Amino acid sequence: MDFYMGILQHRIYLCSQSPRRRELLKQIGINFHMLLLRSDPRRGLDVDETPLDDEAAEPYVRRICLEKARAGSESLRLRNLPPFPVLAADTTVALDGQIFGKPDNAAQAGDMLRQLSGREHQVLSAVAVALGNRTEVVLSASTVRFTKLSEDRIQRYLLSGEFTDKAGAYAIQGQAGAFVEHLAGSYSGVMGLPLFETVELLQRFDYPTP
Repeated sequence: MDFYMGILQHRIYLCSQSPRRRELLKQIGINFHMLLLRSDPRRGLDVDETPLDDEAAEPYVRRICLEKARAGSESLRLRNLPPFPVLAADTTVALDGQIFGKPDNAAQAGDMLRQLSGREHQVLSAVAVALGNRTEVVLSASTVRFTKLSEDRIQRYLLSGEFTDKAGAYAIQGQAGAFVEHLAGSYSGVMGLPLFETVELLQRFDYPTP
């Protein structure tokens, strides 16, 4: 009983619009409120997710995640909101050192899927928590192997529209789950929020967790 009362008396801010991350936090009973970053002349534009020149996937995903958490923390200050932990996450797909972000259109998505077909790739999900002047980040790294995808299969997937707003142009929790021959790592991390690492990080900030 004391644990559940603690959960109710605590909350975090989720600095993400991802419905998948909301579902995963609800799955483990984390009490959260949405904190959407907005363009604000007092703090500049939202986080620019463009990779730096020659930036590798791991430092890239850590950097973007930290920037999102810090931007969220600054947003709290500007809006005079209660100072609860701000949680941000970022996920990217990497193949042979190349970063696969979110495709701009179906043509880009199709090109990504053709490159991932029959290959192993990495899915890197970073989670950051910011509270006051303190910010910490953890990383989940998973390896996913796709089966060989025919052009017909790729086109049917593109018609579903599921690739939209997905790193690497696919969602493992959707139809693309049928593409995965093997996964080594965190299923929830590939979805976009590694639960083990998220709980571990929140515990560092004395947040009650399952």
